[in-house]
Amino acid sequence: MFKTLLAATVFSVSSLTFGADKPATISPEQSEAMAALASGCIHQQYPNSIKHYLLGEQDVRSPKQLYPAFYGCLDWHSSVHGHWLLLRLLHKTEIQGRDAIISQLQQSFSADNINGELAYFNRPKSGTSFERPYGLAWFLQLTTELRQWSAPEAEQWQQTLQPLEDKIVANISAWLPKLAYPIRTGEHSQTAFAFGLMWDWADVKGDKVFQTLLRERINQYYRSDRNCPIAYEPSGQDFLSPCLAEADLMRRLLPRPEYAKWLAKFLPTIPGNGREDWLPVARVTDRSDGKLAHLDGLNLSRAWMLEGIASALHVKDKRRAAVLAAAKAHRDASVPVVMGDLHYMGSHWLGSFATYLLTERGIQ
Repeated sequence: MFKTLLAATVFSVSSLTFGADKPATISPEQSEAMAALASGCIHQQYPNSIKHYLLGEQDVRSPKQLYPAFYGCLDWHSSVHGHWLLLRLLHKTEIQGRDAIISQLQQSFSADNINGELAYFNRPKSGTSFERPYGLAWFLQLTTELRQWSAPEAEQWQQTLQPLEDKIVANISAWLPKLAYPIRTGEHSQTAFAFGLMWDWADVKGDKVFQTLLRERINQYYRSDRNCPIAYEPSGQDFLSPCLAEADLMRRLLPRPEYAKWLAKFLPTIPGNGREDWLPVARVTDRSDGKLAHLDGLNLSRAWMLEGIASALHVKDKRRAAVLAAAKAHRDASVPVVMGDLHYMGSHWLGSFATYLLTERGIQ
C-alpha cells in the first residue's frame, strides 16, 4: 500500500470559519494514516461494487471503463471522497511525499478521464439519477476544496472538472423541484447530509441561484419538524444519523437565536447538565461486513455533526456541554479504529469520514 510521511505541526483551533484558509486540527500520525488509506485505493480497481444500468450487452464493462477517474475504492462515491481526502490534506497539512500524491491526483484528473466521466452522466436512462444525492454531494465537496486551495494544481484541476461539476449541478437542480418529500434514511439516499455539502459548495462558489433553490427545499422539508425520534437511532447499518444530520444542516441556514429555538423543538431531549450518555455510541460487531461496518462511520459522522450543532449554540447554552460530551465519546470510539488495521470494507471509505471530522471541515 502506498504510504506517505507527514511532518505537520499540530494546531489548536477553537473553531473554523468555512472557507477560511486556516490549518487543520489533525496530527501528523493521523494525517499519515488517512492519506495511506486513500492513496492505497483510489487506483485499486478490485474488489468493486458498481451501480450500473445496462441497456444491452455493449454496456458490460469494467469499473475503469465505466468510470475512468473514479473507479477505485470499491465504488464511485468512495473514490470521489477518497480523492477529496487527499486534496484536503494537501491543502491543510504539510505532507512529505506530496509530489507522489499530486501525481496520483493528476492521473485521475486528466481531461480524457473527466470526459469519460461526463459521458457516463450523459447516458440515457441512468445518467440523471446516478449517485444521487450522496456521491454528487461529495463531488461538490471535492470541487469546493479545489476552490479554496490556492495552489496552481488546484486551479488546473478545477478547470478540468468544471464540465462534470456543471452537469452534476444541472442534474440536482432538475431533481430538487420534483422531490416531494425528504429522504430520512441513515445511508446514501439521505437528503439532509447531502444538502449540507451542497449548501457549503454553493456558499463557497457564490452560486445564489442554486442556494436559493436549496434553501426553499430545505425549509419546505425540515423547517417545521418537531420531536425527532433520536431514541430510535441507529438502525443496524446506518452511517448517518437522520436526526443529527438535519440539525447540522439547519444550523447552516438559521441565525443563532432562531436556531436555538428550532433545536429545542426538534431535539427536546438534549440534556442541560453536560451528560454524554443521552446518545450512546454505536457498537460494531463485525468490521468485515460492509453493512455492519457502517456503524464506525456513524460514530464519526455523529461526532462532526454534534460539533457542528455545538458551534451554532451560544457558549452559555446549557445544552452545549452535553452535545460536546457526546461528540467526544463518538470521536474516541472510532478514530482509533480508523488508525488501526482495518478490513477493506472499512478502509476504502472511513478515512474520508475521519478526515472530515479531524480537520473540522463542516464547522462554520
